[in-house]
Amino acid sequence: MRGTTLPGGRRDSGPQEEARSPLLQSGTASRRESVAAPTTPRRRARRTLGRRPSSRGAIPAEVLQKVRRLEIQMKHLVNDIFSGEYHSVFKGRGMEFAEVREYTPGDDIRAIDWNVTARLGAPYVKKFAEERELTVMLAVDLSASGTFGSGKQLKRDLAAEVGAILAFSAVRNNDKVGCVLFTDDVELFVPPLKGRQHTLRLVRELLYFQPEGRGTNLGAALEFLAQVLKRKAVVFLISDFLDPGFETPLSVVSRRHDVVPITITDAREEQLPAVDLVELVDAETGQRLLVDAGSAEVRARFERRSRMVRAWRERIFRRHALDAIDLRTDAPYVLPLMAYFRKRARRY
Repeated sequence: MRGTTLPGGRRDSGPQEEARSPLLQSGTASRRESVAAPTTPRRRARRTLGRRPSSRGAIPAEVLQKVRRLEIQMKHLVNDIFSGEYHSVFKGRGMEFAEVREYTPGDDIRAIDWNVTARLGAPYVKKFAEERELTVMLAVDLSASGTFGSGKQLKRDLAAEVGAILAFSAVRNNDKVGCVLFTDDVELFVPPLKGRQHTLRLVRELLYFQPEGRGTNLGAALEFLAQVLKRKAVVFLISDFLDPGFETPLSVVSRRHDVVPITITDAREEQLPAVDLVELVDAETGQRLLVDAGSAEVRARFERRSRMVRAWRERIFRRHALDAIDLRTDAPYVLPLMAYFRKRARRY
């Protein structure tokens, strides 16, 4: 099985108890030498799309057809399955003052506006309305490790499809939706807007966009979000989280915004096939490693490393009280999404 390309294939040197992330002990740090380097005062996206259509060239017909097919496919899921759960789970910013009106018997006396009452000489009460509108941001990892998939679907394709259904759910609920596409830097920023055309444009970018970088820098994307999001937003962070330096920026963003991590994993990142020689290639750096997958000991060490990385990632999410959604390329994503919505609805 020589020549098989697997992201996350790393030389295993055994458990490293002192390391905060097991990824730092397995070659991943070579992806981004500046994990601990100071960041720039203000990050900018390599490209930002405004209200006008992008001028990056004609979109291939097959991409436009895929966007339309995806819209039709998602319509049933959004209208019949996700609409109620999304509305009940992701609420607006609270109650917003609407107007004052004259007091009528039965009104709550705590709602009396005493300033208006004193000025007009008659009791008036404040009237409030729920501020339903949300801002939803999709932060999607487009690093080269997303071009891997051992089955019918690549990790990037799954990320794009999940991003699309969340975008259609947001627009169905009359919310604003935007996206940040990132690799080792922020590649594209689409400001949040409403409307079907804007959502289709956003989905097109999720499917068609070709990034310049190949590495991963989750911290850079989170720092950028902290700068551009002025009001509280729901941030869906979609990535394989194969990057060791994102916890501090995640802590900053999650204190102000509602962050929902969505992890994308492939089965071959957790378990090697029982064959002979396998060449593991890091899709982001090109680093190659030849391993004997026919050895039960080698396969066990690979699985142990995978469990360590997963446990490290889950500890970070628990530390910041974040409920993650775990998705796999070899399993339907509808059930995990529905389970998340229902679990969160019970909690809130």
